[in-house]
Amino acid sequence: MRFGVISTANIGLKAVVPAIARSEHEVGAIASRDEAQARAVADEHGIDRAYGSYEALLADDDIDAVYNPLPNAMHAEWTRKAADAGLDVLCEKPLAVDAAEARDVVAYCEDAGVTIMEAFMYRYHPRTRRAREIVTEELDAVRGAHATFQFPLRERPGDIRLDPDLAGGSLMDVGCYAVNVTRTLLGEPDAVSARTVDSRDCGVDTHVAAQLAYDGATAQVSASFDTQDVQRYRIEAENGWLEAPADAFNPRGDEVELRYAVDGREVVETFPAGDQYRLQVEHFADCVESGRTPETDGEEAVANMRVVDAIYESADDGGRVTID
Repeated sequence: MRFGVISTANIGLKAVVPAIARSEHEVGAIASRDEAQARAVADEHGIDRAYGSYEALLADDDIDAVYNPLPNAMHAEWTRKAADAGLDVLCEKPLAVDAAEARDVVAYCEDAGVTIMEAFMYRYHPRTRRAREIVTEELDAVRGAHATFQFPLRERPGDIRLDPDLAGGSLMDVGCYAVNVTRTLLGEPDAVSARTVDSRDCGVDTHVAAQLAYDGATAQVSASFDTQDVQRYRIEAENGWLEAPADAFNPRGDEVELRYAVDGREVVETFPAGDQYRLQVEHFADCVESGRTPETDGEEAVANMRVVDAIYESADDGGRVTID
């Protein structure tokens, strides 16, 4: 598969473009609104073609699919335009600014006959798959969970993560991971209560904490740009527990751990830190080729945004929000 990359965003250049290169696929072209910037990046990464507009890349007949790492508020627009060009899309999370827009994008891609996949790369790591297996098959009566993704964001001029017009905020940037892993392991919550903080007076949340209510269980999710680097999740059940104690979403170093206890038996499993971005790319390409539905497909993206929407609604009005 030959990918076209729209934007020279850091996540693409540092993670996804190199991951594509390590797979059996390739990046055939990259686009920026600054053609010189696109050419410099293309030269650095060994990409054949560079374009000074996203439209020009979408018109390239040698491209099979698009990777879309644009700012959050631009995901839906350029995913639709890629679909208009008949191109399958691997789109960075979140797929859209809210659940309604996500539903519209999913329907648009279905009508165009193209595959859409949301780039929650951690879902393709073997540790995440093993965690889901243990929670589903070995833990009985889950009663609680906690998931968090926090890091200290240095304030820089023009940072899209602090721009309300580009759908920034800690929840949209990293909190969506905490929401996603909670839904992946526990299912869909019934209601949400939440609070947010805008510590920098920038118009977006820089810290968020929410409680998700389930039938017989509760889950705490949080995210922050203001605190120290923490990525972890933990599940509590009547007969045991499970936790990814560190680097839960972005594994670093040589290996990562999954710890759990079932019926008094405690276990530590280790996994190579691995290449979850490559696994994500390969899953996407395999689904396009086979016609299978991706694990993090459009409907999954809509479901995640329903919870994100409810968190924002609860934080805005201070009340408990029921999720339909």
